[in-house]
Amino acid sequence: MSKRSRFLLILVVLGLCFAFLWPSISWYIRTPKEMQALALGSLEKIKDYSNVQATATVNELLSLAKSSPDAALPEEYLWLEKVTAKNYKDMGKSVPSPMTVTNVLDGYGSRDELVDTVEGHYRDGILKAKERYNNSVKLGLDLSGGMSVIVKADLDAAMEQAGSAVTDPETFKAEAMAQTIETLASRIDKFGLTEPVIRQQGVDRIYIEMPGAAETDRINSIIMGKGILNFRLVDSAATQQFMTYYMSNPAGTFNANGELIDPGIIPEDCEVMGIYQKDAYGLDERIGYLVVKKEVALEGKYIKSAEIGSDYTGRPQVNFILEGEGVQIFADFTTAHTGESLAIVSDDKVKSYARINEPITGGQVALSGFGLEEAQNIKKVLQTAWLNVPLSVESQQVVGASLGDQAIAQGVNALMYGLLAVMIFMLIWYKGAGINAIVAQILNLYIMFSILSAFNLTLTLPSIAGMILTIGMAVDANVIIFERIKEELRLGKSRAAAIQAGFDNAFWAIMDSNITTFIAAMFLSQLGSGPIQGFAVSLAIGVVSSVFTALVVSRLMFDFGTEVMRKKHVSISWRAK
Repeated sequence: MSKRSRFLLILVVLGLCFAFLWPSISWYIRTPKEMQALALGSLEKIKDYSNVQATATVNELLSLAKSSPDAALPEEYLWLEKVTAKNYKDMGKSVPSPMTVTNVLDGYGSRDELVDTVEGHYRDGILKAKERYNNSVKLGLDLSGGMSVIVKADLDAAMEQAGSAVTDPETFKAEAMAQTIETLASRIDKFGLTEPVIRQQGVDRIYIEMPGAAETDRINSIIMGKGILNFRLVDSAATQQFMTYYMSNPAGTFNANGELIDPGIIPEDCEVMGIYQKDAYGLDERIGYLVVKKEVALEGKYIKSAEIGSDYTGRPQVNFILEGEGVQIFADFTTAHTGESLAIVSDDKVKSYARINEPITGGQVALSGFGLEEAQNIKKVLQTAWLNVPLSVESQQVVGASLGDQAIAQGVNALMYGLLAVMIFMLIWYKGAGINAIVAQILNLYIMFSILSAFNLTLTLPSIAGMILTIGMAVDANVIIFERIKEELRLGKSRAAAIQAGFDNAFWAIMDSNITTFIAAMFLSQLGSGPIQGFAVSLAIGVVSSVFTALVVSRLMFDFGTEVMRKKHVSISWRAK
């Protein structure tokens, strides 16, 4: 490879590495702590925050326009000028200059349109920060703090409880595990955790990893919780009264925790719940509110099975069967409340509601009036009751945030001290050539962090240990090269000839040692798990980057000294000149 090609290759690699590393730099350095806290929240909390902020912003602009119609747009809302100017152009009107608060309000057809625009601004800012986090290097539980749990699902007990509803045991187990994982994900999302890891291990175990501060007892109660599905009576009059109040006072209805600021706007025996449906991404999306009775009309434990069928017109409907005393409870309830509406509530979310047209007896219930996709979602909701898989916590590990900070500090110190010690040794032992090794080591770490960021890998203590080991291993390649160059110099060769021969003779020795290390790291990453896997991945990345820096970067620096700086001797030893 020519020197020009080697130089261009290094520039391309460094440029790509910077592009890979930029999301991590943007998240950890350029994103304010307040924005990080918002971005680490659940999508539901981001939506609520954006809506509340947008409503408050519009109210502030309306109040300002009322008190001072010609007031200039506040500095924090100057971004509205560009959007509003586009609206004026779309309406075929001239764009006012300067843009006053009144001009901004006149640029929208309605208050709701302005609220949607402002909400989109807040939402896009938070979601962009969330995307930066998703594309950055993550800190493992041992660094960021958090909680990991391994939960065992008793599938045999679930099959025994389902009884005759089980026709294919293997299919039942697969569906039961999938439904259990989905249910746990929905429950844990209430904590507002960012990207909690929930995955199946083996046939009957579930691994849950939740970064950040965690309330152990509360999380355990949610993981082990039962009876999450029930039926509630809808108070239609109270719902209408609440919606009238909410539409006139959206920003002052709920506090930051989603609780009513004034509980007196609904009857004491009722509570407000959001109506949710699955969006295109499979996430719960709130589409409205319902006021339901606090008293549970029927618990989900009485549901025996749920299937999707069709009514006499061919439209989808969900059929579910009740068993035990639930049959009589439901018959009595529907008889007493014919003409009213009944809500299906799961995890304090209204998943569906329907009108009771007639008393339902016999334990066979049919829900209709929706499409196939919604029918499938309702079936899943009902399955959370009858696919009741007993769970038990097998192991649990909690790492405090303070311990994580201490671990980060210790890991960084070990990394820096190790790098500094290697640098000092190389400078003392190899003089000027040691500078090449130092530059190669710094670029080696730079490339390693970039690759971690590129593949969204998680940085853990074992990963840092792999990096520290790589520092020692990476300098081996430089040592082999330098010693071979010294041998050639002793034979009386010139600087250029000694460097050429030194790199050529050291090439296969370096490749052999690093290839064997890389193979071992690959086996560890595939066969190991947890800490072992993190160590192996960082070691494998370090092997590749160290070979590149030793054979390409270091070689280019030697050639630069020879051909550009016109050096005749090599500063590589106290004896070899």
